[in-house]
Amino acid sequence: MTRPVIGIIGNNHVIDGHYVTHGGGAMNSSAISQVSGGLPLVIPADPKLVSVKELLEACDGFLLTGGRPNVHPDEYGEEETPAHGAFDRSRDAITLPLVRACVERGQPFFGICRGFQEVNVAMGGSLYPEIRDLPGRTNHRMPPDGTLEEKFALRHVVTLTEDGPFHRLFGAREVMTNTLHGQGVKTPGRRIVIDGHAPDGTPEALYVEGAPGFTMSVQWHPEWNAGADPVSRPLFEAFGAAARDWAARRQPVAQARRSA
Repeated sequence: MTRPVIGIIGNNHVIDGHYVTHGGGAMNSSAISQVSGGLPLVIPADPKLVSVKELLEACDGFLLTGGRPNVHPDEYGEEETPAHGAFDRSRDAITLPLVRACVERGQPFFGICRGFQEVNVAMGGSLYPEIRDLPGRTNHRMPPDGTLEEKFALRHVVTLTEDGPFHRLFGAREVMTNTLHGQGVKTPGRRIVIDGHAPDGTPEALYVEGAPGFTMSVQWHPEWNAGADPVSRPLFEAFGAAARDWAARRQPVAQARRSA
């Protein structure tokens, strides 16, 4: 069977101060290809270049990746402040309606870090600009120094809801994860179910209630060591299975269109 096409949401980068690129981390592509069993396709997330309608037809599922720019607070009705950091309004313009369309169609997506936050905002939720500034919260940001292994090291427990989808997937109520984020969920959006929390109460796992497709999303970065990590691997495997199922169900429709 042909591998399902997984659209990996790319980020805008500027090289040497003037050369604009669209890129995606190699870890994301490797996890999709080697663990999910999908064909990774990096998407330039810019409405001047692609449309949500085209993406829905071209891909069987979507990986909403992490990224340094944050969702603009205007998307959830708040004023921009220095604490909100950098933004990527082009990515906002693609991913937020894409999430809503996927929820409605049942087309699978998997949100990671910024992608986790995008899912919440797309469904009407809001974000805290800086988790570590909140009373009782810890610093969830990536360590500024060290090797990649040290930056992506497992740093805290995530406690999952009893008999929730993440508990059932992992077979455990508590799992160890890395943490490399500054922002976090403030108010859950419509139908957003927070299914896991860090020890300080920060939301770490969510899904969209009643959605017909795969919507599991996490605040940590499971793409690191995805093939060997006992938490990362089942997430990417389950996402890959959902994308294959979507591809198989829509294949007869595509064949009918070609025959028409």
